Parts: sequence; structure tokens; C-alpha cells
Amino acid sequence: MSIRSVRWGNFLPVSYPEHIGHTKGHAVVQAYILIQTEVGKAAAVAGEIKDFAGIISAEDVTGPYDVIVRAEAENVDQLGKMVVAKIQNVDGITRTLTCPVVHL
Repeated sequence: MSIRSVRWGNFLPVSYPEHIGHTKGHAVVQAYILIQTEVGKAAAVAGEIKDFAGIISAEDVTGPYDVIVRAEAENVDQLGKMVVAKIQNVDGITRTLTCPVVHL
């Protein structure tokens, strides 16, 4: 089992097994992505993100974050690319925090 170290934005480096979960017979990395949006944009942001490949769920919520997304990818690199290339480019997003799921 390989161990990866990851850093996204101001998320502290974390080491964990590269394959954390399993879906349909192959290893995947899953994460919660906490999103802050411009005022009044949460529903639109969640609605747009939920249709992206690799998204398990996208819900608008109350609290310090406006949208919580559960996502999966085949590896950490693909997860990072999804966040940077797709999710952070959605209109109305001001900040994201990616929290990989770990099974201890």
C-alpha cells in the first residue's frame, strides 16, 4: 500500500493510504469539500457541482460553509485536479476546503 502526502491550499499536509475507499471493485479516494459562496449563490453552486463527474453529493447547508460536497476520484492527484480545475472555477465560489476521508 502506498502512502501519499497531500497539501491543498491552506490544508495541512496529511499522509494516508492512497486507496482509502473501494467502489465497484476498484480503489478510490473520497473527500468532503467545504465551500463558501457569495451571498445568495449556494443553491446555484450546489446545483451546478452535483452534475460533475466524481461527485457523490452536493448539498447547500447552513453554518460557516454554504455547500458541502462529497467527491471521489481514482487517486489523490485526480481529486486535486477536480477541485482546482472544476469546482473552484464555478461562479460564486469564494473559498474551498478539501477534507479527505480516512479509515483509521
